Amino acid sequence: MATTPPPFSRFEWIIAWRYLRARKAEGGVSVMTWISLIGITLAVFALIATLAVRSGFRSEFVGTILGANAHVTLYSYGQVNEAGAVDRTLQDFQALADQVAAVPGVIRAAPLVKGQVMANSRQRNAGVEVFGISAADILGIPGVAQSKEAIGDLARFGEGIAIGSGVARELGLSVGDKIKLISPNGVKTAFGTSPRVNAYEVVYVFTAGRWDIDRTRVYLPFAEAQSFFNREGVADEIEIMVQDPENVDRLVPSILVAAGGGAGVWTWRDASGGFLRALEVEDNVMFIILSILVLIAAMNIVSGLIMLVKNKGRDIGILRTIGLSEGSVMRVFFICGAFTGVLGTVFGVVLGCLFALYIDPIFSFVNYVMGGGVWDPSIRGIYALPAELRLADVLSATGLSLGLSFFVTIFPARRAARLNPVEALRYE
Repeated sequence: MATTPPPFSRFEWIIAWRYLRARKAEGGVSVMTWISLIGITLAVFALIATLAVRSGFRSEFVGTILGANAHVTLYSYGQVNEAGAVDRTLQDFQALADQVAAVPGVIRAAPLVKGQVMANSRQRNAGVEVFGISAADILGIPGVAQSKEAIGDLARFGEGIAIGSGVARELGLSVGDKIKLISPNGVKTAFGTSPRVNAYEVVYVFTAGRWDIDRTRVYLPFAEAQSFFNREGVADEIEIMVQDPENVDRLVPSILVAAGGGAGVWTWRDASGGFLRALEVEDNVMFIILSILVLIAAMNIVSGLIMLVKNKGRDIGILRTIGLSEGSVMRVFFICGAFTGVLGTVFGVVLGCLFALYIDPIFSFVNYVMGGGVWDPSIRGIYALPAELRLADVLSATGLSLGLSFFVTIFPARRAARLNPVEALRYE
């Protein structure tokens, strides 16, 4: 008794490979098949490249935020003082910082004095934001203390001022130069308040990785900032760093309990949540659009396979006559179509991965060809186009391409299987 061969037997692969290798004159691979192959390759490449840039941009953006900014900011709701004004300063700031630092999951809690002033050097001016912080606490800010492009000695922080590279570039400063800070709310005299002007030596220039931070931020020793902003004996807020910034909301209740009544918190997600949500929406829309592009490229397989089926009508009739089942014929042409999808997906994955791995020289070349200025950090915040290749993104792009390619191949393959052998051989 004859046994039925299993699906995708060796002879089915041989027939499919024979059709794929056949010359166009013999009714083999058509121009449409090559178009579909190139289309799938480019679509998968674009999808992986976009996903890599998306992942890299978010990681770089979040990394620079967390590297130079507080994960949680603790502040006072304020109390009405004797003059009738609302005083939002923290009186017992050191004790409060110690209590918050004892919360499990908190790395450190540092008192801050903050203010916005005018910086001046050699007839050049710039608005800056001053952070008053202790020499020990500034070492716990990765974007400042661990800056790869920093110049100067942070150990001398107690003797001068640390400024961002953008501030240094704007004012033409380097380590050892003097910078003047001008505050309109300065010295109180019998005739009113006169501006306070202090000069400090630049001992450290850092690059935090974000244009807006490097362009506006300077750090003063805590005691000096208290004196400069008339904050003797008080602090403006507590800067808190946590172990798991992505899940910072879980620590908020514990921090509020440790801080006691009258205190509020502001997390990095509150500050940047709108941008991150917009970025997530944009990512989802881009994935849908590029998925449609993959689908359009995969639909070209249908055109090429229909032409192949039409050219091989006589062969189908002969194969059915000698005993091939509808399932075998369907699998032969399914292999022909799926092979295009698999090959295009492989090429696309390779090109996409190479793009992500070598994005820096590619971007430098594009920037050179365009004459520079392709990437404006003042608009995008970060200094270069990043890319982060993730296995999940590669697998999702591969799965999408293969799934669509296999799905659209089924319909012309079924049409080939249902071809009537009598009709196929009627005029042969």
